[in-house]
Amino acid sequence: MCGFPTPTDTVTPRQPRGQERVITGNRQTSWAFADAYVAEDDALRWARERAREAGLRSVTPGTGAALRLLAASVDAKAVAEIGTGTGVSGIHLLHGMRPDGVLTTVDPEPEHQQFARQAFRASGFASNRARFIPGRALDVLPRLADAGYDLVFCDGDRLELLDYLAESLRLLRPGGLVVFEGVFANGRTVDSGPQPTEVIRIRELLRAVRESQELVPSLLPVGDGLLCAVKR
Repeated sequence: MCGFPTPTDTVTPRQPRGQERVITGNRQTSWAFADAYVAEDDALRWARERAREAGLRSVTPGTGAALRLLAASVDAKAVAEIGTGTGVSGIHLLHGMRPDGVLTTVDPEPEHQQFARQAFRASGFASNRARFIPGRALDVLPRLADAGYDLVFCDGDRLELLDYLAESLRLLRPGGLVVFEGVFANGRTVDSGPQPTEVIRIRELLRAVRESQELVPSLLPVGDGLLCAVKR
């Protein structure tokens, strides 16, 4: 199954020593601690509540913190986001970007983008820091500039992941980052049982990124899995 470990694979654990056992003995507790490490403000909590009311899934605080870090690590001035939602991930990206950076965010639901506008404003970002484009991602992305972006964040339709990857490679400058959220699919990605098409697409994406000669990949165990890759 794509060369990924399954629950039946045998892995020899590293034996903890001394105090390290106390810190790392409970992995779930450690992950929960990491996810809550960076505090979120009122604007983010407001955006999360709007997402919950709309039945949308938001990135976790730990994933948001990772997005801030990644945007800052490439000194991002131009970021493209697939899946605006109510603005949770966008706020984190903007916090990591340069003060003059612009986030271009795409979503098929304009009403969700209206919530994101309010959340961005409540976070103190000027209106010219974000460009909202309503529409289906694969209709919008071809209109964006080649090699014009420092980071592309993909949190859209899982059935279109490979198309997002192809567009991202065109959009990114050399040294830019492509990031995919939710690649663990709540544990289903490594489950050996029959899976729906969206999980199969995630597995195909993971294989394609890992085997690409254009990308330097890493899979971060934050939130529901964050697949990151630098374009050579």
